[in-house]
Amino acid sequence: MRTIAIFGFMSMFLMVSCQDSVPLDSQDTLVDLTHSFDTTTIYWPTAEGFQLHEDAKGWQEGGYYYESNSFESSEHGGTHLDAPVHFAEGKWANHEIPLDRLIGDGIVVDVSDKVADNRDYQISVSDLQEWEAVNGQIPEDAIVLLKTGFGRFWPNRHQYLGTDLRGAEGVSQLHFPGLAPEAARWLRDTRSIRAVGIDTASIDYGQSSDYVSHQELFADNIPVFENVANLEALPANGFTIVALPMKIYGGSGGPLRIIAMVHN
Repeated sequence: MRTIAIFGFMSMFLMVSCQDSVPLDSQDTLVDLTHSFDTTTIYWPTAEGFQLHEDAKGWQEGGYYYESNSFESSEHGGTHLDAPVHFAEGKWANHEIPLDRLIGDGIVVDVSDKVADNRDYQISVSDLQEWEAVNGQIPEDAIVLLKTGFGRFWPNRHQYLGTDLRGAEGVSQLHFPGLAPEAARWLRDTRSIRAVGIDTASIDYGQSSDYVSHQELFADNIPVFENVANLEALPANGFTIVALPMKIYGGSGGPLRIIAMVHN
């Protein structure tokens, strides 16, 4: 986990459009919620892993140093965005998601204690209501982050996914927690949220075969962030999320750089 304390006497501003800005207070702490992409990055069992190809590296005849790479990657691996079109025909593709759905005040719902003895745990409506009983109602336009504690297993594929198998056989052996469909529906219908993130490979639990939680959220164009890192570094609330994916035209997802600005 890396945190960077930002010091100074003046506030800085992160510009997100020509009209909007998010203030970065001099005492905010930045927390990187992104796993690096490399040969150990975890992808879905049916997807190819991340590949970085060295195109050039070294001193050139002109007397300058030059380095350049190309890479190959599935949209859905490592810390990444699921665009609504991933499971909802006609909904937003990657490039269509408004910036204000990717930036906003965040909360962390911690179910790591309940997950400890049940890899197939599904986060319930009662879990969300328990958070509200302590912290108040989920704020309007919040980005909801679900902490299962599985981030501690990264990048051990077997511990994180529940299997080392690849292909369709690997999908059938996935065991990790997720958000129950009825809880996804409750968030969509009774709370006004901008996005949902989780520290596992999917918003649906590993043994899902119909991915209903994806469908419930995407029906209302609610984006999802998966394989989010370092949630243990965040409080229950009091921080701002900035989640900017690679802007792939027509994409169903894409690699995501997500950070939190914790307000001290």
